[in-house]
Amino acid sequence: MANHKSALKRIRSSEAKRVINRYQHKSTRTAIKKLKETEDKAEAEKQYPSVVSMIDKLAKKNIIHDNKAANLKSKLAKHVASL
Repeated sequence: MANHKSALKRIRSSEAKRVINRYQHKSTRTAIKKLKETEDKAEAEKQYPSVVSMIDKLAKKNIIHDNKAANLKSKLAKHVASL
């Protein structure tokens, strides 16, 4: 157990951040999966900007690596273009 007041606060704050990060990461993965399953090109083009925005936000907050974000966006762009 932590011995300092600041260490106790760090435990609380890091747990809160962990929960938020997990939620954002999971919702982004769900949005990516939904976009990949879309067969309609117009619908996919409509969803694409919001999914890319979610991916960029994860990369900005270091939840995912910048290169992973770039790979995901590239693959999604290719998928949307191929419909």
